[in-house]
Amino acid sequence: MTAAKPQSPLISLTWTDHVTDRRGYLVVDRLVRGVSSGGLRMREGCTQAEVAGLARGMTMKEALHYDADRTEARYIPLGGAKGGIDCDPRDPEAYGVLVRYLRAVRPYIENVWTTGEDLGLTQELVDRAAAEAGLVSSVQAVYPLLDDEAAARKRLADAFEVTVDGIGLDALVGGCGVAESALAALDRAGVPYGNARVSVQGLGTMGGATARFLARAGLRVVAVADVKGTIANPAGLDIEALLSARDAHGTVDRGALRAGDRELPGDAWLTTDAEVLVPAAVSYAIDATNQSGIRARWVVEAANMPVLAEAEELLTARGITVLPDVVVNSGTNAWWWWTLFGDIEADAEEAFGHTRRAMRELIDRILAHAEAHGTTPRAAAHALVAERLPVMAERFGWYR
Repeated sequence: MTAAKPQSPLISLTWTDHVTDRRGYLVVDRLVRGVSSGGLRMREGCTQAEVAGLARGMTMKEALHYDADRTEARYIPLGGAKGGIDCDPRDPEAYGVLVRYLRAVRPYIENVWTTGEDLGLTQELVDRAAAEAGLVSSVQAVYPLLDDEAAARKRLADAFEVTVDGIGLDALVGGCGVAESALAALDRAGVPYGNARVSVQGLGTMGGATARFLARAGLRVVAVADVKGTIANPAGLDIEALLSARDAHGTVDRGALRAGDRELPGDAWLTTDAEVLVPAAVSYAIDATNQSGIRARWVVEAANMPVLAEAEELLTARGITVLPDVVVNSGTNAWWWWTLFGDIEADAEEAFGHTRRAMRELIDRILAHAEAHGTTPRAAAHALVAERLPVMAERFGWYR
């Protein structure tokens, strides 16, 4: 068996819905022990190339959380995969499209692809559609790797029932990881939290949780953006009030705004005076043109692939550090497996503590490598993945 990373995805397929002609995609970039991990997104304009890039990113995220020397860890990372459906999740036909897609790819979910919520979809919706499609679970492909399947499934189900201040634990752990990544960068630069302002694009699951954790750490969230525009207040927004006023898609009811809050155009979040910029909504949000308006010192990629490569080069040249998505937003995926495999229990305090330790350790390692080699954090992450993938392939193999 070769330990080399494949240059092309192992599996790449396109599905066409026979009812609406909508298209869906599945890309399995890599298998480890015969299984891959990666969410399913639904958005208008989703492409196969986008899904392939996300699948490769999942391969990286899985590898980044593997430490061959940590023998006490029960979870051994999987391969990377991703699914995508070209459909507006608000479309009245969207749920039917989702169910038919899951029926079509059912053999892959049963055997090689573990999936869950991503952009445009909630886990509750994925679970409901998966049941209607005849699936036991959206992660059933991993069950043969578990020591005690019944106990593991109960532990994960219990974890999804945990809420913190009215928000599900599953909706918070990813933002906890993003926030900890930003805090680690501030600590390395010696910037007090009270002196740091934050602008967030997207107040959905990831963006909302990130804003909450950063605000509670003492940072001032001065701008947030949703589909209606940007809400800004240089004195700081009441994040808890805005979170309580969101709908299911992360859109804030403007009736919750205070006297000092201003409504600005949708792209104003980019140019807001802030030290930390968090794109947490869509891919390809920052391009070679609009990057010129960014004033932040750090761009923290909470969304998948929000900064185009050319934009990142220009930002780097201007002294702005991009903390890459493959590191920053990997906490949600890792939390699923830490819980299922039994590294942590269905407990919020334990989940947040484990996430913070893992993410800070990873960010510190990535930033130290980048500083030592005069490169970007993304290049440092790629270097670490290049070290770990051959070890994983040698120890566990691609297939069962």
